[in-house]
Amino acid sequence: MKYSAQEVIQYVQEEDVKFIRLAFCDVFGRQKNISIMPQELDRAFAYGIAFDASSVAGFGDEAHSDLLLHPEPETLMLLPWRPEHGKVVRMFSSISYPDGRPFECDTRSLLKKAVEKAKKAGLCFDFGAEQEFYLFNMDENGKATKIPYDEAGYMDIAPDDRGENIRREICLTLEQMGIQPESSHHEEGPGQNEIDFRYSDALTAADNAMTFQNVTRIVAHRNGLIADFSAKPLPRRPGNGFHINISVNTGDASAPLDQVIAGVLEKIRDITVFLNPTENSYERFGSNKAPKYISWSAENRSQLIRVPAQVGGTRRAELRSPDPAANPYLAFALIIYAGLEGIRDKRELPEAVDYNLYKADPSILARLGRLPDDLESACQAAWASSFVKEHVPTAILDIYCGKHTFYTADRRNLQ
Repeated sequence: MKYSAQEVIQYVQEEDVKFIRLAFCDVFGRQKNISIMPQELDRAFAYGIAFDASSVAGFGDEAHSDLLLHPEPETLMLLPWRPEHGKVVRMFSSISYPDGRPFECDTRSLLKKAVEKAKKAGLCFDFGAEQEFYLFNMDENGKATKIPYDEAGYMDIAPDDRGENIRREICLTLEQMGIQPESSHHEEGPGQNEIDFRYSDALTAADNAMTFQNVTRIVAHRNGLIADFSAKPLPRRPGNGFHINISVNTGDASAPLDQVIAGVLEKIRDITVFLNPTENSYERFGSNKAPKYISWSAENRSQLIRVPAQVGGTRRAELRSPDPAANPYLAFALIIYAGLEGIRDKRELPEAVDYNLYKADPSILARLGRLPDDLESACQAAWASSFVKEHVPTAILDIYCGKHTFYTADRRNLQ
């Protein structure tokens, strides 16, 4: 249900809601929030709630630290793991300066702009997310270990798959929040799991990806475990992917998906640092079904982009390089812009590469472009890109690829 501001206020009064969390994220997609009491809701909707942004990655320093959160009533969601009496709800929020100007590092607002640009072109981009994560045991002090919760393999079942009940609890919690998981299963790595989601519009899909990671960490912790979304938690074991399924709708049967794919292939090196933002991200490339080369094919999981077999529904493309450390708002926005350029330029899709690239002859691989080998190379590609400079605010580019104060510390936190 999409609420108005007045309906939120009425809901809070009638449902014994005691805390309202105003959620947002930093430029790396790390979720943050402030809790307010019900009596502050009127002020929040009318003027926004001020917060000290100086300690949030990329949000300013002590000299320019005041920003305002503006809750968006249509995103109201009950947090079902909180007490039944004295309930807690959450709303995602936009961010502005005190003088009302939009804050340029608000990546959720950046995605809104991309969606609006697509809409003006008569296009609607939908996304389906597939995120992988590891479940690790805690030590006696409640700290994370690298000891997997089980030793099961791909799509194994209980008792080998010990994560079955964890995934069930995650899915049921999300369902209570109005988010519909599509499927879940054990992945290839020990203690590794995957939960996939139905297609949604870009903003809803990004909100759901944020919510999913938050719920997964909470459910895991409640069960004495740690959920690890880093790109390569264990050496010589499968990494965690954030596979992004993309479809585009024009309102008729002529959706230009091939041109969208061509646009993404053209810009993928430029935007890789935003899809794979940690040094650990680049340890994942080139093994265990994680791509290394810039190519596409139908159904082939060794490719950067695969076009799955269409069995009913809309034709889609699956981008396989991103990992769960990516900020979904920024990732989806850049994919939309790359797709729009592909459509605008009527870019032709290159020839499909119908080989298993993990076993292909070196002569074949030599003809293909490659994803950046490391974080430094990805940053160099982003800095050199006019596409990135057009669509990513300089402040965000500097945080990802510059010498900003938060740069080193936040990269550690993402891994």
